[in-house]
Amino acid sequence: MELLSSELKNNVLQSMMTIIDRERATILVENRKDLDAFDKGDQALYDRLVVNHTKIDDMIRAIKDVKSQGNPVGQEISDLTLDSGLQISNKTAPFGTIMIIYESRPDVTIEAAVLAFKANNKILLKGGKEAKHSNIILEKCWHEALNANRLSKDWIKLLHLNREETQAFLKTPTEKLDLIVPRGGERLIKFVKDNAKCAVLISGRGNNFLYVAKDADWLKAVKIIVNAKTDKISGCNALDKVLIDKNIPNIKNKINELQTILSKLKVELVVDAAIGKVLPKEKQIENDTIWYEEFLAMKILIAQVDHENDAIAMINTYSGGHSASIITEHKETAMTFMERVDSAAVYHNASTRFTDGGQMGVGAELAISTDKLHHRGPLGLKQLVTNKYYVFGDGHVRV
Repeated sequence: MELLSSELKNNVLQSMMTIIDRERATILVENRKDLDAFDKGDQALYDRLVVNHTKIDDMIRAIKDVKSQGNPVGQEISDLTLDSGLQISNKTAPFGTIMIIYESRPDVTIEAAVLAFKANNKILLKGGKEAKHSNIILEKCWHEALNANRLSKDWIKLLHLNREETQAFLKTPTEKLDLIVPRGGERLIKFVKDNAKCAVLISGRGNNFLYVAKDADWLKAVKIIVNAKTDKISGCNALDKVLIDKNIPNIKNKINELQTILSKLKVELVVDAAIGKVLPKEKQIENDTIWYEEFLAMKILIAQVDHENDAIAMINTYSGGHSASIITEHKETAMTFMERVDSAAVYHNASTRFTDGGQMGVGAELAISTDKLHHRGPLGLKQLVTNKYYVFGDGHVRV
């Protein structure tokens, strides 16, 4: 693969910012076609589909942020000279070709491409049919930016494939694929894992938990629960499950207070048997499969636990391994929880909504990885490279 200079890559990004700003009206017109054709029954998916001036500003800001970052390719990881005189240098290198499959969210067509391109990767974009018109106009913008800098449009391509064609492409790619990143729900992730013939990096599933310890500051807990649940229900970092320690003082009053606040915010509650005794009018758990669900809706499950260990065990059993939070005034309790919970991001007295590249200092992100290889958490520019060993000898042979 050709290694592009930082100057050339940044020139493409500068062109792209100018083009998107110029084409605002056209982008909004094309997005309106998608919105008008969409069934609004899935509010979370609809929210992800919307493009407005603020979203376009965010797209431009994401490109500008990536442009300002250094070149992640060719960075030295280690450099050793052995006793034999053999010099071994380990440096960062592009993956090659990255394919991302995503539902709704036209902004991914910008954020994914800008990161992959700056890291010297080619990217294949497979957006959902619900964002067809939005993605096509954004691809045209990319191709104009590439052409303006005398680069092939093959660096950034939108795949116009239906489900059956996508399945065939995954099984028998017409070009080399080095990494696939599915961004979406369980069905999409399973579809990709079942059909792909190359490495798959899992991203997107939330089902995030929050544990209110017995010594928690209740005002903090309520504030954080409300933010994590209602700030953006379509986010994979939104809160789904709340576990309340049975030993928290005045637990009945606090549960009633939480129910009153959430109900006013139009959040649907589902409760376990213990909480159901305090809130008898709320819907109780009918099937344990609900513990595995990512709601992506104004819906939350509240349950009671006997101890911190029970909360940790439940989170590690049911969560998506994305984000988990503990509300406690004891740092020792928090550290035990954070060390033992197996999630990409663990929080002490903070909302799970911070699991985001921009919020965590990573900058624009390709996705939030819940895999342990090769990286977990926000996938920013520095994470979109692999490594390569450069070995220098002078007639060396192994004996």
